[in-house]
Amino acid sequence: MFAKVQSIALEGLKGFEVSVEADIFDGLPAYETVGLPGAAVKESKERVRSAIKNSHLSYPTRRITVNLAPADIRKEGPVYDLPIALGLLRASGQIDEIPEKCIYIGELALDGALRKVNGILPMLIEAVKYGYESAVIPAENASEAECLDKISIYPAVNLNQVVNHINGREILTAVAYKGYENIPAETSGIVDFSEIKGQNFAKRAMEIAAAGGHNILLIGPPGAGKSMLAKALPGILPDLCFEEALEITKIHSIAGQLDGGLIKTRPFRSPHHTTSTASLAGGGAKVSPGDISLAHFGVLFLDELPEFKREALEALRQPIEDGVVNVARVNAKAVYPADFMLVAAMNPCPCGNYGSNLRECRCSQYQISNYLGRISGPLLDRIDMHIELSEVTYTEISSKEKDETSEVVKARVNAARNLQTSRYKGTGVYTNAQLSSAQVKKFCAIDTAGEALIEQAFSKLDISARSYNRILKVARTIADLEAADTIGAQHIAQAIHFRTLDRKYWG
Repeated sequence: MFAKVQSIALEGLKGFEVSVEADIFDGLPAYETVGLPGAAVKESKERVRSAIKNSHLSYPTRRITVNLAPADIRKEGPVYDLPIALGLLRASGQIDEIPEKCIYIGELALDGALRKVNGILPMLIEAVKYGYESAVIPAENASEAECLDKISIYPAVNLNQVVNHINGREILTAVAYKGYENIPAETSGIVDFSEIKGQNFAKRAMEIAAAGGHNILLIGPPGAGKSMLAKALPGILPDLCFEEALEITKIHSIAGQLDGGLIKTRPFRSPHHTTSTASLAGGGAKVSPGDISLAHFGVLFLDELPEFKREALEALRQPIEDGVVNVARVNAKAVYPADFMLVAAMNPCPCGNYGSNLRECRCSQYQISNYLGRISGPLLDRIDMHIELSEVTYTEISSKEKDETSEVVKARVNAARNLQTSRYKGTGVYTNAQLSSAQVKKFCAIDTAGEALIEQAFSKLDISARSYNRILKVARTIADLEAADTIGAQHIAQAIHFRTLDRKYWG
């Protein structure tokens, strides 16, 4: 007898329908899986066999063929355990007709329990696009589905519950829909700006970076507050809208790094400098997202920048420019979004005291040049703002004066972002940092004094075309923070000041 059960597979963030076809016919007992199954899919026959028997159901002892269609796309992971088991039970006449507009996803334990799987949220979103009306998923994944209202989600604990649900003996309870505003946001671990003593210039730079979505490099001695500034940045970024939160959650779901439901706070990723290129950019046997994509719509913080592997740093160049990362491996390829703010921090030399007013540098000029030379010119050129920090003085640390809170700074950032949203409506651009060269000419109008200043800087500082555009983008953001329609000389001067540090350290 033949049976068909519908499921969903993922290729990057995009999904496609998978028809799990089971055929049981006379012959010597055998089990064959076809349709380009991966290793985990091939192993499913043992999990399915034990799950059916331990659920007190009858496992068919005849010749079994399971086909995963379409047969020309490789299927990976244990998500097909449940539809395969249901296909065998339907083909052997133990359950009623399986609804066509319902998909089934889940890994089976040997005792018949349904285990949590990765990527449930993007699978369900793709199922809606294909016209499915309901889905049965593991109970542990139920929190991921609370934000979806266009499909009925039935969480199940084990195989018996699913069988009883299909046969009408015990109908599963659907996941209750929660509106975006009713889902709590996780705010722990975010540093408030008022906790950072001193470094007013650097805090101003972080505000500008947040307002325009600019990448920023912090250079200074150990203990200057570089890490604290980076950790405070998510607290002044605008709140996520539902669409942004959904896309972030989809990526974390695929990567298996989702502990609860919808993510409502901007991600902050801080990989160790020993991380591999695949871990940073994405890859592996299953082509999973890396830290670049996990920081989507959030902050990617690279502390001790020169200590990262050269190939890992160079992997940042394309995502910074395009906002996506293309991951290609022998067995699969995927495109993941990577629209992140890069915050990089580094010491000016191996000992960290080069240029310090308080401590003597022990490094030779060769050591300093070699250390700074680990950062390539093309990568440095893609970072909009370069900020130098000095040691915090005792007077600044012991000051009782209350600094601005993140909430106050965030209000100014939101006002600047609202101006940009209105200005770029319908262009596909949301922040000044995303402007193309043509859009810079269109939207970055400069007054006469500003034109004269940037022309002078272009010739004297030997500014590249990319640096010129980035200076104008930063100047546009500074003007937006002041609600100015035209970029003035004072805005250009500040933006240039944020781009001259590379001359001091890199010549």
